[in-house]
Amino acid sequence: MNDEEKQMLKDLLWLNSVIATELIQITENTSAILRNGDVPESCRAEHNELRQRALEIADRCKPDTMLRQHLEKHQ
Repeated sequence: MNDEEKQMLKDLLWLNSVIATELIQITENTSAILRNGDVPESCRAEHNELRQRALEIADRCKPDTMLRQHLEKHQ
């Protein structure tokens, strides 16, 4: 695998991590709306763990992006 292919794979992994973290947030927000803000703590904890794992992948592929800063602003 050449350097260009490696970079492309890193870019795709990073982009998929961005999509995953945003989808997790959308799911949590939708659940909060449907439950009048009462999202079970177990769901919040599980979503946070999933978000952290996706963020770890993103940081490994592209460590100097705004993704971590952006996600830290999410509730």
